[in-house]
Amino acid sequence: MKVGIIFGGPSREREISFAGGRTVYDNLDKALFEAVPVFADSFGNFILLDWQYIYKGTIRDFYPPVEALPESEHQLQIYLESLGELSIAEQDAIIARAGKRLLPHEFRNYFDFAFLALHGPYGEDGSIQGLLEWYHIPYSGSGILPSAIGIDKAVQKELLKQHGFPTPDYKTIPFADWSERSKRESIFESLVADLGLPLVLKAPHQGSSIGVSIVKEHDFAGFEQAVERSFFTKNIYKEQWLAMGEEKQLASMKQLVDIREGIGMPVTLTDGTVIYHPEALLNHINDTFATTDTNTITLTNVEREHMVLVETFIQGREFSCIVVQDETAKPLALPPTEIVKGNEVFDYRSKYLPGLSRKITPINLPSEDIQRIRENCSRLFTFLGFNVYARLDGFITEAGEIFLNDPNTTSGMLPSSFFFHQAAEIGLNPSQFLTYIIRTSLAERLKSGKDTVTLTKLLSELDKSIKEEQAHRHDKIRVGVIMGGYSSERHISVESGRNIYEKLSSSTEYEPLPIFLTGDAENMRLYSIPVNIMLKDNADDIKEKIQHFEHGGKPHPVLAQIIAEAEGITKKYTGRSLQEPQRLTPAQLKNLVDAVFIALHGRPGEDGALQKELEQLYIPYNGSGIRSSQITINKYETNEILAKHGVPVAKHRMAFKEDWLQDKEAFFNGIESEFPYPFIAKPADDGCSSAVKKIKSRTELEAFSSLIFREMEELDTECARTLSLGFKEEFPNKAGFLIETLISKNGARHFLEITGGLLTKYGPDRSVNYEIFEASEALAEGEVLSLEEKFLAGEGQNITPARYAADPERRQKISDKVKEDLKRVAQILQIEGYARIDAFVRIYDNDEVETIIIEVNSLPGMTPATCIFHQTAINGYKPYDFIDRILQYGIERTKMKVLE
Repeated sequence: MKVGIIFGGPSREREISFAGGRTVYDNLDKALFEAVPVFADSFGNFILLDWQYIYKGTIRDFYPPVEALPESEHQLQIYLESLGELSIAEQDAIIARAGKRLLPHEFRNYFDFAFLALHGPYGEDGSIQGLLEWYHIPYSGSGILPSAIGIDKAVQKELLKQHGFPTPDYKTIPFADWSERSKRESIFESLVADLGLPLVLKAPHQGSSIGVSIVKEHDFAGFEQAVERSFFTKNIYKEQWLAMGEEKQLASMKQLVDIREGIGMPVTLTDGTVIYHPEALLNHINDTFATTDTNTITLTNVEREHMVLVETFIQGREFSCIVVQDETAKPLALPPTEIVKGNEVFDYRSKYLPGLSRKITPINLPSEDIQRIRENCSRLFTFLGFNVYARLDGFITEAGEIFLNDPNTTSGMLPSSFFFHQAAEIGLNPSQFLTYIIRTSLAERLKSGKDTVTLTKLLSELDKSIKEEQAHRHDKIRVGVIMGGYSSERHISVESGRNIYEKLSSSTEYEPLPIFLTGDAENMRLYSIPVNIMLKDNADDIKEKIQHFEHGGKPHPVLAQIIAEAEGITKKYTGRSLQEPQRLTPAQLKNLVDAVFIALHGRPGEDGALQKELEQLYIPYNGSGIRSSQITINKYETNEILAKHGVPVAKHRMAFKEDWLQDKEAFFNGIESEFPYPFIAKPADDGCSSAVKKIKSRTELEAFSSLIFREMEELDTECARTLSLGFKEEFPNKAGFLIETLISKNGARHFLEITGGLLTKYGPDRSVNYEIFEASEALAEGEVLSLEEKFLAGEGQNITPARYAADPERRQKISDKVKEDLKRVAQILQIEGYARIDAFVRIYDNDEVETIIIEVNSLPGMTPATCIFHQTAINGYKPYDFIDRILQYGIERTKMKVLE
């Protein structure tokens, strides 16, 4: 069956939709479906997208294409709407660079079924659903009417209130009333009198907590700001603006035009003038304040809300519950998840960035309360006429009162979202859950009485294919995917491991088995884990669950009941029941798998220790061998070896704890005499972005040394503040750290940071041949690239291929030279399988190129958003193809060793 995945769209959640569309594209079962990527741009054009663009980090990395971008002095990234009013011909020229324009009447020529990964207005409000019904295309999820109700928070509130569903008290602020400034204070006082404090303000037609604020104090100025945030309007004050300075003004502009947390573009001025491009807006603000007496500039997004919803604040525990339809079309509430937040608003970042909030499934309450939440959610699902699946959010108070809020007809589809997280609790992996959604959606569309012959045939063929696939499951290559570990990158390792698992589980060739590594350097422990534990929030949650079962714990009684209720679904789509975690010896691992994919970062995994164990048992694995791994894990040793071979590296030295303990003053003086500030300090033997800091002063050097050499597990808060450590940022404890000179432009005409991937294969004579990919240009928001920027969807800005020069011929010539340099590094270090090499590139006036190596990662991050997938796409490899080649190389290497 051809499945058109429709994603992107005009809403403020387009980046999450884009990442969700990629998840669906990758996870659709290849034995059952052919995935057809249909990208909707912000003008509502549908594009049959060239598949390689799916693996870009963000929409702005490829659309609009570079060729369509106007000059921007500050290199501000934009969406299509910032190009202004475009003619159809101009839009066609832009679309042609990303794929092929699809008109709705042509959909049937390309796909049989539409999987909707769209969010917000136009995507989950009935618009796209109505369009598809008009053109006789079956689609996923709810129909037109429930979708229209599901997007409108104000309508929902009224319906819930009228039909006896407890929901927070609310009022609305119409834009017309708010526009009369004289009314504003009385609006505030009236709301406080009616609803009390705190007040919760929402943009009623947005999903994902966009435009949500909590006003806790009796503070009119704070309230006014919150209302403007929900209306997507902003006042720029002259005095504040001029006090910022150019750098902060630019940062403020980036935040202002952010569609997730700012007001977005285009904007209207009070006189009705529309400004499309952020660069033009920046110039307008500066010109206005420089040449007129204006003290305030008011900006409003062209698609502002027409009202703001204001609710009373519910003091309680927040939960989210996915409700699905079972085989008999009855609602089945999956185990509700408690959201434990780092701040009071479960906003866009908290939802989609691992570590900023915790998901606890099921919510930690007595079984009776969990069942009451499930019953209420199922009842509301039925009452609103939702179909197939929905996400229902709410609160439970200390007194046990349940308030339901913001029912959604769709859910975020990132690998870590509630959608997959809760489905895993009944034993469905993401690929199986998507099959369930498609099959249930077809059955639901059939009830409309439209296109019954076509839909019956599609349904019958799908059921037959599902049965056939179950029968051939045991013919596949079994791959143990090892994730977790105990380094500060263990959470990223879990993201990588899950991604590998998901790519393999939807393939026709492989049967993956999730394996979690925990313990410490003296005692590594391996566990096979079921899918529901693999999809827990992070590595620490997985470890906690394993310990629960190791100490004789049983599945939660509510989970046991839900699993029993869902038995029909689970049996149909998986053919098996959920298992408990099992401790494995390496010998037992050999009996369970044909090969291993190591998805670990830092130690262990990248240091040769695990490779040694696997080689003794002749278990094929991915990546470099023992000796090469032992070298590349140690950044100091890597630098030393490369320098001896004449490869440019930063000037470097180790700083040791014993010297620091002996004489701190001499320790600091010694470093300062060799390395002028600023310089880079980082662990010598950990993952790529762990505790990498730009040290600008003695104070920062003292703080870095205190943290890395500390005796306690906890971080000193003053030192953490000095180094501006992020929320929940970890900092390893080491006996030494590496110091490097800060690599700078040094007279070059052009200077950039790059990251380049590679792949190896055997030649006819068993020699190792290297395929070096086009490197990505990495742009950091802060002083160094963060973990989030490297690996998380929508966070990092990676431009692939790197912009070495404007002229294509010169760019390619420089790129070829850089690739030669990276290949030489790989050969010196005897890298095998695949790797990522980070470097700085200096390009001088005569096009002389200098590639300065920063570090080499023998097991690079394999999260869905990592830029290695952007690079492989240029060479024609989809992520699965890349993973397949990595595994096949490891299998071939082991066969050769057995023959020896």
